[in-house]
Amino acid sequence: MITRDTQEFFAFAASCAADAPACAQAVFMVSPEGFRLAEQSATDNRYMDMSASVDAAAAHAEHLALQAAIRGCLPVICFPGDAETPDAVFPNNVFAVTPAHVLIGHMRHPVRQREAAREDIRRFFTETLGRTLIDLGTQPGICELTGSLIIDRARGLGYCGLSERCDEAGARAMHAAFGLRATLMFDLAEGEYHTNVVLSILAGRAAVIAPSGFRDTAVAEAIAGFYGDCAVRLSPAQKADFAGNCIALSPQDVFLSTRAAASLDPNQRAHLADRGFRLHAVPMPTLELAGGSLRCCVGEIY
Repeated sequence: MITRDTQEFFAFAASCAADAPACAQAVFMVSPEGFRLAEQSATDNRYMDMSASVDAAAAHAEHLALQAAIRGCLPVICFPGDAETPDAVFPNNVFAVTPAHVLIGHMRHPVRQREAAREDIRRFFTETLGRTLIDLGTQPGICELTGSLIIDRARGLGYCGLSERCDEAGARAMHAAFGLRATLMFDLAEGEYHTNVVLSILAGRAAVIAPSGFRDTAVAEAIAGFYGDCAVRLSPAQKADFAGNCIALSPQDVFLSTRAAASLDPNQRAHLADRGFRLHAVPMPTLELAGGSLRCCVGEIY
């Protein structure tokens, strides 16, 4: 099922058992070689500030620290970056790995389409890991994978926010490629580029959600309602600090940037702790200048 109807979606979702692994078995990353801000991406990413000066060495140090932090939880594979693809530090928009397939996204901007063409990454997942390639760049719909599509892996449910970075044709292509049981499509608020800035599903049992990032806040409330007392609602200011761009890398371990973690109030922290989550905050002030945060840096391998 793929629909815009929240009642239809959640009536179906209620029957979906949480019978699949909720968290990845490993992650992949791409190092920020020659880190700079990509002018094309800035045209539809309001989280970028093109007037900011960036320190490539600081970005590299932050990325190494992030790899080290995640290795305490999961294996990490890091591919070298390329100064010609400055957004490559955010690979989860371009590549996704399921138990059977590696998916290549259909990226909106040419600078990101160059990332999708990297043969070394494609060959690692197809030849080394034995996944079958599904190249969504060959179909007409724009779809930037788990930037646009948030997945409750345990239940096989997708939440797809439509914007310049994902249209309805792209949403349908991802629904089929990921093999989801059901996908809910909705419009992001004006100016939002990726759903993973406004929504995260943590280990299949909690939602961190910023209603202001949805064109219709009733959709956000319907999603929050499905996760009941395991939903954490974010303010616009917390969304701007990337608190929604978090990821559960185990049933207990949630990773987010120090900026994002600092924006959470004591009640929100206690709420997550009471539901069995440990927060791991990693400093990323330079990398965040590029308009994404920790979750964007992490590609999942299932």
